[in-house]
Amino acid sequence: MDNRMTEQERVKGIYRVTIVGSVVNLLLVVFKFVAGLLGRSSAMIADAVHSLSDFVTDIVVIVFVNISGKPEDEDHRYGHGKYETLATVIIALALFAVGVGILVDGAKDVAAVVNGAVLPAPSMIALIAAALSIVAKELLYRYTAHVGRKLDSQAVVANGWHHRSDAFSSIGVLVGIGGAMLLGEKWRVLDPLAAIVVSAFIIKVAVDLIKPCLDELLERSLPAEVEQEIEQIILSEEGVTSPHHLRTRRIGNRYAIEVHIRMDGNLTLAEAHRITTAVESKLKEKYGCGTHVGIHAEPIK
Repeated sequence: MDNRMTEQERVKGIYRVTIVGSVVNLLLVVFKFVAGLLGRSSAMIADAVHSLSDFVTDIVVIVFVNISGKPEDEDHRYGHGKYETLATVIIALALFAVGVGILVDGAKDVAAVVNGAVLPAPSMIALIAAALSIVAKELLYRYTAHVGRKLDSQAVVANGWHHRSDAFSSIGVLVGIGGAMLLGEKWRVLDPLAAIVVSAFIIKVAVDLIKPCLDELLERSLPAEVEQEIEQIILSEEGVTSPHHLRTRRIGNRYAIEVHIRMDGNLTLAEAHRITTAVESKLKEKYGCGTHVGIHAEPIK
């Protein structure tokens, strides 16, 4: 995230990209449901449900990012950044549930075919809906993920992957519908088989998204290379030596840094305060003005 960007600008950027996604999702939900019903495609109806889950997670992002952007208060001295992390967890769990649902439904359809059932033949409108969904959701993913990385928002990046998971789902639907239309009724099993493959990708994305959130909620330290960079920034201030007892973690999109440093014991209190303030300013310049910095100064023994 650009350190010059204010929190208000960041929240506005998140709102903007999320509202664009929610409008596209709502249009796709309506179109897919109509196409699924008119095109006699249960796979397309399932895909519409997937798009509906995207729309719901857009609302989750809007609500939780608004909360996470609030300044610290008496009950949240470290701010509200972890509400955004919570939003990411909710999105990841929604993705996981959708993936498992698609897997179960696909397995049921495959079992039905094995037992002699004949799946209904879809029509062209369902195929067109699947193709349009792939294009729309891939473009939406690229836009959302780009903005999410720019704004350093895990929730927005997670929402972008939810858009892409919908595109993956639509690819499975496209293959299944196309195979059923072109190859005959015995190949209609391609639809649920493709859905099973797609569900595996969706589940993997959900697991990949939730892991860093759990690391944050469990207070995992920042990566070793970031901590090394922090120590170098601290040592760049003249008169500061031996940074130790370094403790780091993420709070939403912000860093929290606590460290002990050593300085000349003969310094006046005012001079020691000036040096620690300079170190704090350097860290905030590097990692953003919202970075929590706690510095404990000790005399050199």
